Amino acid sequence: MKTYISPWPATAQLPAFPRTISILGCTGSIGTSTLKVIEQHPDLFKITALAGGRNASLLAKQAIKHRPAYLAVLTDEIAKELKALLPADYKPEILTGPSAYVTLASLDEVSLVLSSIVGAAGFEPTLAAAKKGKMIALANKESLVLGGHIIRATCHATGATILPVDSEHNALFQGLAGHNGADVSRLILTASGGPFRGKSKEFLKTVTREQALNHPNWDMGAKISIDSATLMNKGLEVIEACHLYGLPPEQIDVVVHPQSIIHSLVEYVDGSQLGHLGLPNMQIPIAYSICFPKIVPLDLKPLNLAEIGTLTFEKPDLEVFPCLKLAAEAFSAGQSHPIVLNAANEVAVDLFLHEKIGFTDIPSIIDSALERHISCDVSEAGAVLELDVKTRRDVMNSIA
Repeated sequence: MKTYISPWPATAQLPAFPRTISILGCTGSIGTSTLKVIEQHPDLFKITALAGGRNASLLAKQAIKHRPAYLAVLTDEIAKELKALLPADYKPEILTGPSAYVTLASLDEVSLVLSSIVGAAGFEPTLAAAKKGKMIALANKESLVLGGHIIRATCHATGATILPVDSEHNALFQGLAGHNGADVSRLILTASGGPFRGKSKEFLKTVTREQALNHPNWDMGAKISIDSATLMNKGLEVIEACHLYGLPPEQIDVVVHPQSIIHSLVEYVDGSQLGHLGLPNMQIPIAYSICFPKIVPLDLKPLNLAEIGTLTFEKPDLEVFPCLKLAAEAFSAGQSHPIVLNAANEVAVDLFLHEKIGFTDIPSIIDSALERHISCDVSEAGAVLELDVKTRRDVMNSIA
């Protein structure tokens, strides 16, 4: 392992408890799970800001319960709806639009930012938190897919620390703790295989929206559920791992593990492997990240291996699920290619969710976008965002 993306959290100056937290994406699956963790340990946190998207009703319930000073939503219309749902004696500052998330990530009174906005929209707020030297619990992998090189440089300049929330990367983090990075041989990400593990290319041509959203193990939002079904989620996680741990794709493998009990493994040069086991519940990696270095009790059923009985493993089928290969190739092609990969994927997934294209059209659209792309300079955040917008426009034009 070359270097971690930020100062290593175990030796960094982390904020004291109770930590003031800004939760970006509070109405999504990660955000709601985070609030469950905080509610079990209210002495460790003070919720300063909650940022939702369009779900004013759920955000209002969360805000009334926790009374943060700041709230954020996407539009002025949603803000009006939200304000009408709040009691008269509670008057938080309500911000709107993409810039609101950047503001809530940058607040001086916030020491910890949970970044769990879906997709490329999470890049700017995550970068803003890094620029302010925050402790960042990172659940938005697209931040690193788009601009991991920028976030890495920023963290080492400001002292910002990143704790990975994704169950796989959190497992790798724990497997690396206390060991010399030079002794790492490879990282092994586990994948459930999604709802279509073992299916043929012909079957995938018939897949419906409802089938693709039905993940066998994890309770996730719509976009990440489709990414899991295509294995693009695992492809993005390979890129995320490259940025987090400073390794090339050649040292990061993926193995399909349908039970989702082993969340990832670190292999050392002596051939041994350290894995992290647990039931598939996101409260575990969330609690580890936001409470680090504390390990806190959670109101969850513990893992019982005797009940599980059997753990199985297999290689991913790259012919049936080409997104995994496309992601690794994009990372190796240069810094701009993963931006194109991600933008094309987000457009294609949205079209599939709106039943405008078929399931197997998703990797085809991504592959075509990458074929058209000519590598370009994305050393600055502005260039990253411009390429993201351009790719989305080009993809839509190509299928119009």
